[in-house]
Amino acid sequence: MSSAATMTRESVDVAGKTRTFTVVEAAGPGAAPPLLLVFHGSRQTGAVHRSFTGSMFDALAESGQAVVAYLDGHRGNWNDARKESYFPARKDGIDDVGFARAVVDALSGQRRIDRSRVFAAGYSNGGQMVIRLVHEAPDLLAGAAVIAATMPVPDNFIATDPNPTPLPVVVIHGTKDPIVSYEGGGFPWWQRKFFKVGGLSLSAPLTAGYFAERNGITATPTTTRLPGTAAGDPTEVEVVEYREDGRPPVALYTVHRGGHTIPGPASVPGVLGKTSHHVNTAELIGDFFGLRD
Repeated sequence: MSSAATMTRESVDVAGKTRTFTVVEAAGPGAAPPLLLVFHGSRQTGAVHRSFTGSMFDALAESGQAVVAYLDGHRGNWNDARKESYFPARKDGIDDVGFARAVVDALSGQRRIDRSRVFAAGYSNGGQMVIRLVHEAPDLLAGAAVIAATMPVPDNFIATDPNPTPLPVVVIHGTKDPIVSYEGGGFPWWQRKFFKVGGLSLSAPLTAGYFAERNGITATPTTTRLPGTAAGDPTEVEVVEYREDGRPPVALYTVHRGGHTIPGPASVPGVLGKTSHHVNTAELIGDFFGLRD
């Protein structure tokens, strides 16, 4: 870690359970910085996910652009947005929405973060958790990033959303994702058994379209193919942007030939598919939410 940042392990009590998280922040943070909550994937922890991403989110903290909090799920998982999830966090009725609120409360008191600029980024099961937060705790968030996860169909959606609140949303997904299909649908039997999930979900493009409609965007989206920058990288990245004056934007970054991975500096086991090095997810999120100069 750069000497410009510090890392601390912290905990909060939520419904009688001790929950842990790791905070990375500038050594001399400015007044009331934004906060980025990072939710790891299934069978990970915050520390594992930090390594899994090559610590790229740390750069936002090192530059003083945000305080970054890596949250730890319950036994490696989150009580996410899908009704047919049945891993321990769901079976044990873990209050992960309450956990997110408790982390924001704790960091507000200790570091005077800007509560009006709290963002959430989640990968896979963590992305599903972010989807739940968007619908059940929109007052907590100023924006959301959903990586390698798609919107559950209504019959598979656990969250309540009586008063939809528009939020900026960025979706990032690989077309060759072997775990969460870019095309949506269900899971084969081995994934249902191994990952303890089920039910149907929308495709990545329909997920982005869902959030655009939720934000009241009716303008035709624009599509841009981004230039390749990493020699020998077979992936290509395309962004579809939904923008309309007075409406929070939505963007879909499609990683052609990308897998169940997070574009950036760190390559992951080949079983998850190819990682794109043409873009850096932390930078994309930082730019989308206005965290970077």
